Amino acid sequence: MIKNIYFDFDGTLADTTEGILSTFKATIRELNLPHCSDEEIIQTIGLPLQGNFRVACGLEGEANDRACDTYRRLFATEAKGKITLYDGVAETLKSLQDKGIKMAIASSRHTQSLVSLCEELGISQYFMEMYGVDKSPRPKPAPDTVLALLEVLNMKAEETLVVGDTVFDIQMGRSALCHTCGVTYGNQDRGTIATENPDFIIDSMKELPALV
Repeated sequence: MIKNIYFDFDGTLADTTEGILSTFKATIRELNLPHCSDEEIIQTIGLPLQGNFRVACGLEGEANDRACDTYRRLFATEAKGKITLYDGVAETLKSLQDKGIKMAIASSRHTQSLVSLCEELGISQYFMEMYGVDKSPRPKPAPDTVLALLEVLNMKAEETLVVGDTVFDIQMGRSALCHTCGVTYGNQDRGTIATENPDFIIDSMKELPALV
């Protein structure tokens, strides 16, 4: 029986793609980095920021650190007004809370940014914890963030569902021995998510309450 749900944030609860693309491209322009297509950038969403620049731009070491620092500095301005909740997210979170489901967030975003965005979007009250990439030794797809949440919240993996829009989320949840659910409306399509054989795949957040 599922009693707890851990959500990814980007591409699962909130549509952050436009804000990420705008900030990423502004970083590329400022640092005169190699051009990346929108698709190349989108395919890295779900990884920690260092992984985004490593995969999309081939950056390592100091060059990667400089790109990440620049991205974080530009994000507030470039992403302003470009981040919104997906349809049905707020209503679904309230419905799950009313059913007694305990919820948390396991994100590749830094915790400070994650908490700030959830407060701005009016959903922070639904989560017992919000863990970013800085809260665990290894980022997605390693299970560390989920394992840390399970420990601090005293929850059982077999009673927990991990929900996300990328294969990195499914790999993370499965490695932590949790149930997994992929969503198809985010940054990866149904076919890509299906390659990791999640327990469930949904096309709308509104379908989630029926699974628990």
